[in-house]
Amino acid sequence: MFQPSDFYDLVSGRRRGIAATGMRMGLRAAESLYTVGVQFRNRRYDNHRAETTKVAAPVVSVGNLTLGGTGKTPMVKWIARHLRARDLRVAILSRGYGAAEGAKNDEALELEQSLPDVPHLQSPDRVSIAQAAIEELESQVLVLDDGFQHRRLVRDLDIVLLDATQPFGFDHVFPRGTLREPARNLRRAGVVCLSRANLATTEEREAIRQRAQKLAPDAVWCEVAHTPATLLNSSGIQQPLESLRGAKVFAFCGIGNPQAFRRTLEAAGADLVGWRELADHHDYTADDVQALATAAQDSGAEMAVCTQKDMVKLRVPVLKKVPLWSVVVEIEFLTGEDAMVAALAKLPIASD
Repeated sequence: MFQPSDFYDLVSGRRRGIAATGMRMGLRAAESLYTVGVQFRNRRYDNHRAETTKVAAPVVSVGNLTLGGTGKTPMVKWIARHLRARDLRVAILSRGYGAAEGAKNDEALELEQSLPDVPHLQSPDRVSIAQAAIEELESQVLVLDDGFQHRRLVRDLDIVLLDATQPFGFDHVFPRGTLREPARNLRRAGVVCLSRANLATTEEREAIRQRAQKLAPDAVWCEVAHTPATLLNSSGIQQPLESLRGAKVFAFCGIGNPQAFRRTLEAAGADLVGWRELADHHDYTADDVQALATAAQDSGAEMAVCTQKDMVKLRVPVLKKVPLWSVVVEIEFLTGEDAMVAALAKLPIASD
């Protein structure tokens, strides 16, 4: 079975051999076609030929250049909490990738669990839900989740996250790499934030900063760590992260960057006796739960661990007799927090 890590190994060049080289050549051809389409679309917006809509409340977009997880959800949570602390009415808008019709996707469920006082609206038509948030919920600020490539809705601040473990998508646009669009388009960003910066050396972080500054010279720079804060189960019970240290753990996830989650568990001292990767936004079935339960039990694990996005869809306390926990991750600024706060303070928010 071709897993997300297999794709990363292929496009990064870590997978060697004649077959891998041939596959990369084929992906390079597809990359050229995809890039032409992406750049044609961007030029329509740059030249004001594509229709855009500005709504009656400031919009903060949190997005990325690459496919997969860069830690947008923890950043969205941090921004929403910061704005709520200023006593502002906030709404989160997203497309709802991976959700069945009429249902909420994993990100919405996680945000709902973490931010019960912040409404989250989902629809491919983000202009219509932006207007609904303003007119029906009287929202003063809108946070657009995964919005860097969604240019139809005019935003007042574009925050772009670069994952320190693979910041520039192996220097290729999908499908040859993981860039959603060419890296030079980072120039649209108002804030560039290096996520999971704690997983890179000081030298690596500085090299990324210098490259990002050349691409987006006017953007604010910040660096954050995605810090595991606690363990949480489906019943809302918490236990210290320290419980992972030395424990035999069966881990699994259905996210865009599974290796980042694995590195988080290893850094917390977990003894990984079993590991499973599923597709991003995986919709768990009863058969999936049964297979994971069997694998967890057969591995001899003391506990099973997944991400919070996986837990909100599973909603089970155990896999057979193995307790199931999720890791709750929060943002910790390493540098640039004051600059981020200042950028948010400049939003043109109307007073009541």
